[in-house]
Amino acid sequence: MTNPIYSEYLTPDNAVLAMIDHQTGLMVGLGDEHPTVLKNNILGLVNTAKTVGIPSVITASLPEGPNGPIMPEIVDILETKVIEREGQINAWDSKDFRNAIKATGRKKIVMAGIVTDVCLLFPALSAAAEGYDVYAVIDASGTWNKTVQEVTVQRLAQAGVKVTTWASVLAEIMNDWRSEHGAGLGQVLAAHTTKYGYVMNSHFAR
Repeated sequence: MTNPIYSEYLTPDNAVLAMIDHQTGLMVGLGDEHPTVLKNNILGLVNTAKTVGIPSVITASLPEGPNGPIMPEIVDILETKVIEREGQINAWDSKDFRNAIKATGRKKIVMAGIVTDVCLLFPALSAAAEGYDVYAVIDASGTWNKTVQEVTVQRLAQAGVKVTTWASVLAEIMNDWRSEHGAGLGQVLAAHTTKYGYVMNSHFAR
């Protein structure tokens, strides 16, 4: 029998956001997406979570070292303390990170990480193996080049992880423009999606 958590929609009440290692030192070497586009996608994702009140967990690997601190915008928007790992490459191996996820009581994890093939891939696989329904947000994650991204996407999909984008996460959470979060999420979409911003401008100009 299929576990119902895998078929139900993401909602503000059943999801937790995990932002893994979006550190300034790591982001310098990314090559699969333009830095400005990637930053916009990351901010679109965290603003989606903020708008609907989804709890968030942020973690960093050795932020005092060459990886650097978490993007300050992420911390400012989510207003969540960063869990600093002692050296574990797989964030799921960090007891503090894992317990922070479990403490929310939610089984759907919206997950993004830098770099995609390590910081996102390993905890996504580990969480899925423990029965979590993991949404890997590829366009709010980044890695060295497109080849690495494509290989990682295949491995995630093979393990049953839901590969997705930040705007798709937003739309799934909203579900209906008439919902209590419809207007707020519409504004997030307009702010971080240029073409849809034009649509919203046209609508409000009527």
